[in-house]
Amino acid sequence: MTILILFNQEPYNGSDLTWNGLRLAASLLDAEQEVRIFIMNDAVDMARDACKPAEGYDQDVVALLKKLIARGVAVKVCGTCMTRCGIHKNQPYFDGAEQSTMAALAQWVVSSDRVITF
Repeated sequence: MTILILFNQEPYNGSDLTWNGLRLAASLLDAEQEVRIFIMNDAVDMARDACKPAEGYDQDVVALLKKLIARGVAVKVCGTCMTRCGIHKNQPYFDGAEQSTMAALAQWVVSSDRVITF
């Protein structure tokens, strides 16, 4: 089964939403499912090394995303959002976070068995 997970929210916004979505991705991989991640809006910061855990936050979502990439998860980042969104605007993205488009997202939606949004 192919599962697409979309992230939209700032990684450290006072909730555990992003962290839980990444944990779900890891659990799906453990269950031998194909996982794809598309990042857009303010969530783009989690694909930047400049993004650090907020004070008092005990989870590093950037490190978790990098672990997922190392496990073979395809990660695409909305190219328009890369320059428009996030508090780290115009900061570089790390390897494995591929600049992408809405057309590519549309293709992933069509070819995925499940789509989950965080």
